[in-house]
Amino acid sequence: MKFAVIKASGAQYLVSEKETISLDNLSKEKGDEVVFKDVLLLSDSREVLIGKPYVLNCKVVGKIVENVKGKKIKTFVYKAKSRYRKRKGYRPLISNVYIDKISHGKN
Repeated sequence: MKFAVIKASGAQYLVSEKETISLDNLSKEKGDEVVFKDVLLLSDSREVLIGKPYVLNCKVVGKIVENVKGKKIKTFVYKAKSRYRKRKGYRPLISNVYIDKISHGKN
């Protein structure tokens, strides 16, 4: 089984082919192709390649399935002894990406 660890949206994700992952908003439309060149680790059935910091000539190709709003994140600010309380919340934008191909080398 081929899998990789990629760096996207300021975080690291473990991905494999034919899998859908949820990332922070990528600012692209539904159906657009996304290429991740920041591959930190690549593994197939025979070998494991660890990047320093990235694996050379390696990329992960995906396709945006949908852009949705995530679950609501609630924040609360409280200051002691001054009766100051403030509650906020927001729903972050999330891009669901289908991983098509993990390639290494010149292909």
